[in-house]
Amino acid sequence: MNRTICFFTGTRAEYGLLRPLMKAIASTPGATLKTLVTGSHLAESAGATWREIAADGLPIDERVEVLLDSGTDEGVAASIGLGVMRYAEALKRLAPDMLVILGDRFEAIAAAIAATVCKTPIVHIHGGELTLGAMDDAFRHAITKMSHLHFTSTEAYRHRVIQLGEDPARVHNVGALGVENARTLPLLERSEVERRLNLTAGQPYFLVTFHPATLDRQVPDEQLRALLDALETFPDRAIVFTGANADAGGAGLNRLLAEYAQKHADRYRFSMSLGATLYLSAARAADVVIGNSSSGIIEVPSFGTPTVDIGIRQQGRIRSESVLTCAAEIEAIKGAISKALTPAFRARAATAANPYEQSATTARMVETLMTWDNATALHKNFHDTLPNSLARAPSDGVAT
Repeated sequence: MNRTICFFTGTRAEYGLLRPLMKAIASTPGATLKTLVTGSHLAESAGATWREIAADGLPIDERVEVLLDSGTDEGVAASIGLGVMRYAEALKRLAPDMLVILGDRFEAIAAAIAATVCKTPIVHIHGGELTLGAMDDAFRHAITKMSHLHFTSTEAYRHRVIQLGEDPARVHNVGALGVENARTLPLLERSEVERRLNLTAGQPYFLVTFHPATLDRQVPDEQLRALLDALETFPDRAIVFTGANADAGGAGLNRLLAEYAQKHADRYRFSMSLGATLYLSAARAADVVIGNSSSGIIEVPSFGTPTVDIGIRQQGRIRSESVLTCAAEIEAIKGAISKALTPAFRARAATAANPYEQSATTARMVETLMTWDNATALHKNFHDTLPNSLARAPSDGVAT
């Protein structure tokens, strides 16, 4: 069966997860890979990570600029509106049999709206999850309702997608692509990680990523300053920071981090994007992965590296015993990092199971994408979990 499968990607993190699946589709007989590249990929200030896609030998069929002033709520809203319009135009040109969307970001909700209007079946990855501290939580569930085929990362998330009314036959628990990447990518030796990050040989370090928690009342800059103050109490560790995403407040965090790293160049390193291979390699060799990125919860536990998850951004996610959660306050962060460094916790993290890990994730997704009957995908029923007596629609009648 021949089919054209388009992948939507707007950020470095999401592309890092999708890359092996995209490559697998590109090499599958009967499949034609198309890409719609947008968002922070095209921003020089975010590292122009579209170059990673090109370097991987994958096509860039559509480059769609949508980022305006993403440092404000108004800028994000304007980017969503612009995205709906421009993504629809791109989809009409690409005419794919389906559009693959991963996750929950504002670019993704715009793409899902455009695909719905353009009558393009949507394949959604990572539905059913919870991130109660970010508006992405609402975006994710909305994308679920607009989608026609679902790949979830745990069985609990599969049941939640079904709870949202999706047909169980269309919801597949395959595990997380990022975990498979962590297990299968040819990662770098520690010496090469140190060379690329400009670290002294044998220097212990923390890997840190901190994004705005878009539903938190506390100002993102205040939370980041609390984190920086906490990190100052561990002077024997180098600090490797990666950049915040394009959510409202992210640009301000990145400016603060760049300035801080410049002033403290002896200990701090800052990069907008490390790329999937270097990031995962650095996470494997780090003493602790710190911040509020989903990677610390989903991928990092497969390395046995302790994670300190800060604040409410990832609240609601299923997590491994290798993950410690703390408030975005100086003393709480210091306490969590100190505990993560103890021999007892490091031993626990080294043997903790990762709830997102399954075998053959990519292969199972490719098989489903190539055999799925998408001809009738747009017509889907609401799978009701209510008792029949409550779910039954009232009979038609004439009011008297």
